[in-house]
Amino acid sequence: MEQNKMQKLQRPEAAREPTEFDALPISEEVRRAVSAMGFSTMTEVQRKALPVMLAGREVIAKAPTGTGKTCAFGIPLIENILPEEQRIRALILAPTRELAQQITEELRLLAKYRPELRIATLYGGQPIERQFSALKRYPQIVVATPGRLLDHWNRRTVRLDGVQNLVLDECDEMLNMGFYKDVCKIIDKTPKNRKLYLFSATLSREVLDISWLYQTDAEEITVERSERSKPKIAQYCLESVGSQKASDCVRLIRSGSYERVIIFCNTKYMVDNLNRTLQKQGLNCDCLHGDMRQSLRNQVMGAFREGKLKVLIATDVAARGIDVDDVDMVINYDVPDENAFYLHRIGRTARAGKEGVAYTLYAPDQVSHFKEVLRLTGSQAKKMRFDEFGRLEEIPEIEAERQPMRAPSPPKLRRNR
Repeated sequence: MEQNKMQKLQRPEAAREPTEFDALPISEEVRRAVSAMGFSTMTEVQRKALPVMLAGREVIAKAPTGTGKTCAFGIPLIENILPEEQRIRALILAPTRELAQQITEELRLLAKYRPELRIATLYGGQPIERQFSALKRYPQIVVATPGRLLDHWNRRTVRLDGVQNLVLDECDEMLNMGFYKDVCKIIDKTPKNRKLYLFSATLSREVLDISWLYQTDAEEITVERSERSKPKIAQYCLESVGSQKASDCVRLIRSGSYERVIIFCNTKYMVDNLNRTLQKQGLNCDCLHGDMRQSLRNQVMGAFREGKLKVLIATDVAARGIDVDDVDMVINYDVPDENAFYLHRIGRTARAGKEGVAYTLYAPDQVSHFKEVLRLTGSQAKKMRFDEFGRLEEIPEIEAERQPMRAPSPPKLRRNR
């Protein structure tokens, strides 16, 4: 153990880490693909993880979402696959189908000049026969959600005895969703000498348990959100209750030149209900939640990414799969049930160095809960209201402290006929 500690002390310091992709020992094909994606300088998680993974060592990385983790693990996975291989060599587990699809898209871009590489995506909600066909093409890389992968294992349509590298992306979220036992089953079905890489927004006890059980001398990487890289999100809150909430959403969306807006609700029922209400008000909107057919989910997300859909209404589970750079505003229609969801939600805006706006609607009896959410997430939100002319104004600090904020009753929603 003392020898391991000495080795850790002798490892290169962050100052010696390469900052440009050109400085990495990677193939010309991957280098060209990275350049075609518009990348030249590495993010912090890429600077710290890529040299370690390319050297064949395991990693447990704590890094916020939107920091370039897919490239951080995708490049080493692709580099370690030989052209002639005909079985699964790299396996990536993701908590949601949307994230699995997103990872697959990025991996295909990284493998643009490696046409012999085949990537299969396995997730629930898609006809399993289509996945049978993809597996019969002998993919070297598989991206999957835990439940659907075990479904294929039980059907004997997938083998994991050739896996060399296993990645758990958004590991904390996956374990929080109740996949701990499934993840352990999957890891146990891979060879003992495979490498395991954990990427997580937080290092929860469950994440550390997985590391302790299955990793050997893993390099621990921590990427904190620096002030420079911290998203520029203007955060506001507005007291709103009952039918007033839908009306306030309409007024917020129409109060500025917003091109893409995401509204988060706590339940699927509320997502559907709000979607119908806003559509009747003439807003170009649609919804996304777990009960929808996968084909419809893909259609909705495709329209939102392409800018054909202005407003997307979603549940928290869907949040992990939304990666669109040009989201102008996020509205929390409900105060999130869990503190971490607040950051996940508002983090959908102000991506790629851009600025964004986030509003949270709260009821009078949710004031203490929302204050606790802000305190525990290190956030601040200015209190707002609509004046008598329907214009947004900030509530003076003295007035806000003296009495609970109350927005004047807006005009009733009128249905478009």
